[in-house]
Amino acid sequence: MTDPTSNPLTARTIVAFLADIFERRGGEEYLGEPVTMAKHMLQGATLAENANLPEIIVVAALLHDIGHFTSEFGTFRMDDTEDRFHEEAGAQVLEEFFPILVTDCVRYHVAAKRYLCATRPDYFNRLSDASVHSLNLQGGPMSPQEVAEFEQNPNLEQIIQVRYLDDAGKHADMETPDFAHFAPMVQRVVDAHCSA
Repeated sequence: MTDPTSNPLTARTIVAFLADIFERRGGEEYLGEPVTMAKHMLQGATLAENANLPEIIVVAALLHDIGHFTSEFGTFRMDDTEDRFHEEAGAQVLEEFFPILVTDCVRYHVAAKRYLCATRPDYFNRLSDASVHSLNLQGGPMSPQEVAEFEQNPNLEQIIQVRYLDDAGKHADMETPDFAHFAPMVQRVVDAHCSA
């Protein structure tokens, strides 16, 4: 990965930086799932776009797992015995250029899984083996106190929405556009945030 400190990112370069990550790292295995990392994120964005969800949700779905590529702790593997906190790594890369709705969806999509496991008992049955394994590393279902605290987030509805898109983006045979299709949308979200 290009070191952002040696070539500082700007609102004009962040989308190209993200496109480069998708190009160079997107073919990597996605946590034991039948799709690559890029396909997983592109599927979530495509599902959001096909459902006519707002652009900001499409972008959040597209970028929710970007921290798997940017975390100094590396990517998750099925033999991991501790969490790598990819959600925080991703949010930190994006937070200067994207609105808090996007960074909250990135930062809390793991918490959303824990929340849904605690509040919707049937949700756990939808999880893949890899998601169950990572859930155990991430603290398991939330406690009642954690649930109450999480429900205070003003972006809760959108975070949950992106979580469901995350879960849905794991189909080996689903065709999607590539990152370039979404790049203008990503740039619009960046421009709107950075000009505000």
